[in-house]
Amino acid sequence: MSRCAAAVLSLGILFQLSHGLEVNVTKDGKLCLYANLMINFSVSYEGKDNKTHTATFELPPTANPDDSKCDETASTLTLKFGEGHSWSMDFSKKDAFYQADNVTFTYNLSDSTTFPNSASNETRNVTAKPQITEVVQDTCYSCRSTDTIEAPMVNMTLWNVLMQAFVINGSKSGTISPCDADKSTTSAPPTTHATNATTVAPTTNGTTPAPIPTTTPTPTLPTPSDGTYMLKADENSTACLLANFGLRIRFEQGGQFQEMNLEPNLTKASGFCGVNSSELVLESAAMTINFTFTNDTKKFHLHALNVTAKTGSGEFTDVNTNMSVWEAAVGSSYMCNKEQNYTITKQLTLYTFNLRVQPFGVKKGGFSTAEECFLDSDLSFLVPIAVGVALSFLIILVLISYLIGRRKSRTGYQSV
Repeated sequence: MSRCAAAVLSLGILFQLSHGLEVNVTKDGKLCLYANLMINFSVSYEGKDNKTHTATFELPPTANPDDSKCDETASTLTLKFGEGHSWSMDFSKKDAFYQADNVTFTYNLSDSTTFPNSASNETRNVTAKPQITEVVQDTCYSCRSTDTIEAPMVNMTLWNVLMQAFVINGSKSGTISPCDADKSTTSAPPTTHATNATTVAPTTNGTTPAPIPTTTPTPTLPTPSDGTYMLKADENSTACLLANFGLRIRFEQGGQFQEMNLEPNLTKASGFCGVNSSELVLESAAMTINFTFTNDTKKFHLHALNVTAKTGSGEFTDVNTNMSVWEAAVGSSYMCNKEQNYTITKQLTLYTFNLRVQPFGVKKGGFSTAEECFLDSDLSFLVPIAVGVALSFLIILVLISYLIGRRKSRTGYQSV
């Protein structure tokens, strides 16, 4: 049985939010479908201004799973939320495997909170094919990595997924079938999932040896995608702050290090532009990053960084309010295309890719002339040369000192 506590609803369906929506669907009083997942939606729609807008939102913890159902060879997970929105996944079973056949997303464009200034009041449906195939019977499908399902005008990004579409004998399996993105380079059979993170060796002569601690390796993340972020003082003005970069954070939580990439298409930008201080806040379902820039009338720099990340182990938060990086003259931009990493605190490291920022003095809505970081400059190759020259001079100096010392020594022992 699932170890997670849950609230009892009508039709034998249980659910709660535990850093993701957890759903337990029952039939005849027994668990028949289990799911724990997180979903972000990105929907493009036409506004009343004849422009294309993009709405980004996440599956809320209040999503209603009452219409979910189970059968011997077919099951459906249905989640209703908001003003007439719903998301469902259909499963089928064949031989020793089960799979997800279709994902259907229904969204109501008359919901002005989710789709502000929409030119249409229609309720639309999109259907797509997920890549969840040949999951071994009586195992839980698991995918910690992000998986984006694309449909016309809609992207659905799933992550931290754990589900079993056909539960046998009312008890959720403790065996995991990982998705391809989570698998290591060497193939392995489904692994046993235990909440105490230990593996017990087989018994010998009736005795059970002590548990052997096991660790799950952190998957290597791909290079993060570049995102472009812009702030305006108001709707009728041009940009007052510009930023473009790919970003990754690495942090320590519970004695283990974790990494996260910032996903630009799932991130909202906010903040303000000031005379002496500007702030850029980037917020997604997984993390929130607050950049504070200062301006001393001649130069600007990144002064403070505040990071909050949401994980399955809880929430990680760290801050540094005494930084001096990304420095450039006011009226210009700072640029560093090479990968850089910054130790923010003992627990937090920031990685940037193709970085360019301008928090002050933006003109005509575009970046001004860039001041490049040292790694991008043509002078970076001089470093090893300078080190070699310095070492050569040091060797020559030591040799000269040695020869002078020997000569003085011989002079002091001349015969009378």
